[in-house]
Order: sequence, then C-alpha cells, then structure tokens
Amino acid sequence: MIKTDGIIFDVDGTLWDSTDIVKDAWNRAFIDSGYPDPKITADRLKGLFGLPMDDIILDVFPEGTEEEIKKLTPVIYGNEDSYLDKYGGKLYPGIVETIKKLSETFPVFIVSNCQSGYIELFMRKTGCEDYITDHLCFGDTGLFKADNIRKIVEKHKLAHPVYVGDTVMDKDACKEAGCPFIFARYGFGDTDDYAAAIDRPDRLTEILTV
Repeated sequence: MIKTDGIIFDVDGTLWDSTDIVKDAWNRAFIDSGYPDPKITADRLKGLFGLPMDDIILDVFPEGTEEEIKKLTPVIYGNEDSYLDKYGGKLYPGIVETIKKLSETFPVFIVSNCQSGYIELFMRKTGCEDYITDHLCFGDTGLFKADNIRKIVEKHKLAHPVYVGDTVMDKDACKEAGCPFIFARYGFGDTDDYAAAIDRPDRLTEILTV
C-alpha cells in the first residue's frame, strides 16, 4: 500500500488515448495549410505525447521554417480542439469510475505538459469536473511538469502526493519534483523505475491509502 493525501494524474496515455483523433486533426491542419502529405500517425504521436505542444510540432515538421510553423500552429490547435470536442479520446477502461471513487477519499489533480484548455476539454467530455480539485499544464504556466507538480503540492499543502503517469518523462518529472511515481503500464511508454505499477486504472483504489 502507498500512503497518499493527493493523487495527481497525467492525461495522455494515463486517462485517455486521443492519438487517433489528434492525428486526423493534425493531418487535416497540414493539408488545409498547403502541405498535402503529412503522414502523421497515431503511433508517432504516442512517442511524442508528454512533450510540450511546440516541441511535438517541431518534431513532426522539422523542415518547417519559423514563419511556416508560426502560421500552422494555430490551425493545429484549432483543429485539435474541434475534433476532440466532437469525438473525444478513447478512455481507458474504468477511468471515470476510478476517478470518482478516488475523489471520495483523496483530492484528485491533473498535471500535464499540454496546451491551455486541453485538461478542461478532457474534464468536460468525461463529466469529471466535479471530481478534479485542481489542474495545471505547460500552456497555463509556461512551466514543465516537475514545476507544475511542485506548484500543486505547495498550493494544496500535500504531504504525501503521488503522480500517475505512463512514460519515462513522467518518471523523470516525479524524481525532479520529489513525488512518488505510479507507472500506468497500459499507456504509451515503458520504465522499470517506479514506486508501484498498475495494469488497469482501478488498481489505484486497491494500492492507495490515507
């Protein structure tokens, strides 16, 4: 059992998988902007999600000039928001029910390196607004995940926070922030360095205690 007084979640690869919808949104953004064959795949995005949005765009469009990227970025943002608002991501089994159950005992938070509005969109599409105490992201603060974890911990005076994520980047951010890392094996990444690992979301209700 892991003692905690606050659970902080990553989004992509931990709460849902939006890569199928996002790759369609991004490909359409490139095509509509005059780049006819972008070839962005869900698998490629799975390897990039967790990075700030600007870094992902640079990775999938390395040949783009600064001016091209500046023009393309708002189109990508707009398409992604529109597609996800319409279709949503693929939720991991039992994740909403798990969040609801955990929130009965612990405050639940979300921290991600995503753009502003993405966490709010997730909460709106899943009906989780009433169960999430607070959230922060790179787009809101300009800070990376470790710093935003610290901000949540300090703001809510957490003595025993845990972070649930699915990549080495999440593990590294937890180490930097001094926060135990729970590895969501069902997500996008892999690591062998964690305080605990889960194969499905509802395992959290079995391994966490006050």
